[in-house]
Amino acid sequence: MAIRLFDVRAVGASFDVCAIGNAIVDIIADSDDAFLSVHEIAKGSMTLIDEERADFLYARIGPAVETSGGSAANTAAGIAAFGGTPTYIGKVKDDQFGKIFRHDLKTLGVHFATPPLSEGPATARCLILVTPDAQRSMNTYLGACVELTVADIDPAPIRGAQITYLEGYLFDKPTAQAAFLEAAKIAHAADRQLALTLSDPFCVERHRGAFQELVQNEVDILLANELELMALYQAPTFEAALKAAREKCKIVVGTRSEKGAVIANNSETIVVSAEPVTHVVDTTGAGDLFAAGFLYGLTHGHDLAVSARLGALASAEVISHYGPRPRRALKEIVKEKGIRI
Repeated sequence: MAIRLFDVRAVGASFDVCAIGNAIVDIIADSDDAFLSVHEIAKGSMTLIDEERADFLYARIGPAVETSGGSAANTAAGIAAFGGTPTYIGKVKDDQFGKIFRHDLKTLGVHFATPPLSEGPATARCLILVTPDAQRSMNTYLGACVELTVADIDPAPIRGAQITYLEGYLFDKPTAQAAFLEAAKIAHAADRQLALTLSDPFCVERHRGAFQELVQNEVDILLANELELMALYQAPTFEAALKAAREKCKIVVGTRSEKGAVIANNSETIVVSAEPVTHVVDTTGAGDLFAAGFLYGLTHGHDLAVSARLGALASAEVISHYGPRPRRALKEIVKEKGIRI
């Protein structure tokens, strides 16, 4: 019999998931190769830029769509699209883009009450220029989002959430690492679960030792793609990395793109196929939305196999169009598949 992490009816939580991550406004605009060339933008890549450069490019791009973004925020939005109750902790400034981020996230159904900065760096933003060949050239100013500290870790939403979900991208600064540990302390003191996404192999390479310590001592649910997991344990194969990880935490979720996902705990291993997609348009947000479906499933009493299927469905929806957020209510897609949530 498949093992459930816990029975949602016995938990008595206000929120399904409290997501903690980099609060970034995505600014998506059509462009062409000439614009990229004139402004020396690396096509198809992500480049970190400063505030002056962000303002310079923003003033020169054409009409754009501006939405709340960031990996953990994408996951929170996905949980809301399933009909769940997510809350979010992230840092913005009290400026134009900070107001856009807050309004957008709240309209999606995500509770967000982190006080904004009144001084210091501006709200983070990612200018995403899409050329006719569907290449996305990203220019990211991190700004206020990396200023998250222990003081921003409000105990109330963490105590009130079944699972607290940490975004690995936020791990660079020592102050953010301290904030993660504070969140873990609060969650476990309240008998809640802690989940971590590794986010990117480069994050793992920079902080391998600290991530390993966090996983071993604090993390109940680890989510990573196969390259991230292999980097964490410097393992030659995905299977070896999975074996190492499952010895450290309760549940390990390893996503493998078109090969699906593998979910393991100390007693079972579940392989879930990728959901068929007619045409893959944009893989941005695939891992974020898999996490959304998986965490939604766990917090609503489903076993690991069903939770992973929900993750696969959410991931398939988001890669079928541009952008890292679902365009359809995920609960309707699940209903069409005959799955009761």
